[in-house]
Amino acid sequence: MPTAVLSATIGGMKLYLHAIGCRLNQSEIETMGRQLLAAGHTLVSDPAQADKVIVNTCAVTAAAARDGRAFTRRVHRQNPDAEILLTGCYATIAADELTQAAGAGRIVANAQKSQIAQLIDPDVTPHTAVYDQEPILRQFLAGAMGRTRAFIKVQDGCNNRCAFCVTTIARGAGQSRPLAEVTAEIQAMTAAGYQEAVLTGVHLGSYGRDLNHKTDLRRLIAAVLTDTDIPRLRLSSLEPWQIADGFFELWQSRRLLPHLHLPLQSGSDHILRRMARRASRASFRRIVQEARAHIPDLNLTTDIIVGFPGETEADFGDSLDFVREIRFSRLHVFPYSIRPGTAAAAMPGQIPGPVKKERARRTIQLGQRLSLDFHRQMETQTRPVLWEAAVGADADGLRWAGYTDNYVRVLAHGPADLFNRVIPARLLNAAPDSMRGELVLKDEG
Repeated sequence: MPTAVLSATIGGMKLYLHAIGCRLNQSEIETMGRQLLAAGHTLVSDPAQADKVIVNTCAVTAAAARDGRAFTRRVHRQNPDAEILLTGCYATIAADELTQAAGAGRIVANAQKSQIAQLIDPDVTPHTAVYDQEPILRQFLAGAMGRTRAFIKVQDGCNNRCAFCVTTIARGAGQSRPLAEVTAEIQAMTAAGYQEAVLTGVHLGSYGRDLNHKTDLRRLIAAVLTDTDIPRLRLSSLEPWQIADGFFELWQSRRLLPHLHLPLQSGSDHILRRMARRASRASFRRIVQEARAHIPDLNLTTDIIVGFPGETEADFGDSLDFVREIRFSRLHVFPYSIRPGTAAAAMPGQIPGPVKKERARRTIQLGQRLSLDFHRQMETQTRPVLWEAAVGADADGLRWAGYTDNYVRVLAHGPADLFNRVIPARLLNAAPDSMRGELVLKDEG
């Protein structure tokens, strides 16, 4: 699973913050970091230097849970004197299991996660207004932390009961943040120098349903585009159902980026029903057709679970056929893993590990071919790129990596001051995971 580390330098208690898993976990760890920075503490980039370590764990797969245990043990070996505080989904649903890892310290369940900074320091202000955080944002987050995108948590929890998903158990029912609070945070991030905001949540499409239907995701996006100056706005994973009428018309604004991650999970109607998903092949197909009709050059990515209980070879073949039909540009492939407490864990027809591994291999290969096809379609295009990191150097200078507006990773040579700048690139050679590009500078006309 991907990980994220938050670092900065300022006086006070030395803390190391680490997130495993989704962008929501990353957003939460960064919020903790801002609270602790505002209280005068230090966020260090090396756990060996820390007095305390906070780990935001993930439980979406067995592999993510193993990552949480392994990371805890590794930090304890590096720094046996540091207290390791464990929070997040894995810490919430399997605290007894997690505390068996050498070095595991206090467990902070998701329900108390927002108070973790106060557990470390009772003097931390629990709900610092966003505008009061702006000096901290300016000094520590505007390009100094290795991030060019601000992950904005707009809601938490989910009211659905997908048979494989442990997140509802770990995070509870859906809860939305007030619209004005979200726009204020994004505007503060803009003032801090961020070029892009990514709206995140467990079930992003359900935003506003718990607020007496006074708002929804469509209204939230419209408010961000109207009430903030963020140059680029992106959505994270969006469940492909209950999308409001006219939703894709929002992409008339070029600030709303042409990339959607719509988790399909399976392309077999039989398996979708077993998963208790609220989408079918037909409904998903209609959504994709509408999205592509309104969003030119759309980069459409998805999640696929292989080896779900009861998945026959015919079901698996149906899933691959549907993936080919939709022409996703990237697949995130997960062999099904039993998550305790979920409906699927007790289902008959559990698939043997070698079969799941082989199906995952075939699906990944298909995903690589589809990615390459999508990238080849973009060859010779010039697109705006937000440059994120210098990834090496050679005789031609620094090599940089960044993402286009439609979320294609681009590698190009550029000057030393390219970080956190949006500069277009001409896209050249396609590969499954990225494209080579060359900068298009203003003096080229």
